[in-house]
Amino acid sequence: MKSPSNRLQSTLDLLVLRTLSRRGPLHGYAIVNHIQAASGDELRVEEGSLYPALHRMESEGWVDSEWKLSATNRRVKLYRITVAGRKQLAHEQESWERLSRAVGKVLRLA
Repeated sequence: MKSPSNRLQSTLDLLVLRTLSRRGPLHGYAIVNHIQAASGDELRVEEGSLYPALHRMESEGWVDSEWKLSATNRRVKLYRITVAGRKQLAHEQESWERLSRAVGKVLRLA
């Protein structure tokens, strides 16, 4: 079983990869905003967690990035999911669903 810190890291990976798979290339601030809005303001990802995670996912080959100009003519780094990232997303999603089912069983029996 994963340690609590690994579980949190995997959960953040899942949220970021899912966001990029659905929304396409995004900069970090847009990723944070999407996760917060999609969760009904229940989840908030801090920059101090997001950017190290994005750099790690980039080194793993799950995302890649490029610098572009935004609509407001500012340089932004856009992240996009890779083929390897889509495979990791499927793995993380399956892992999350397995954990959710197990927790649900315990809650029903407790």
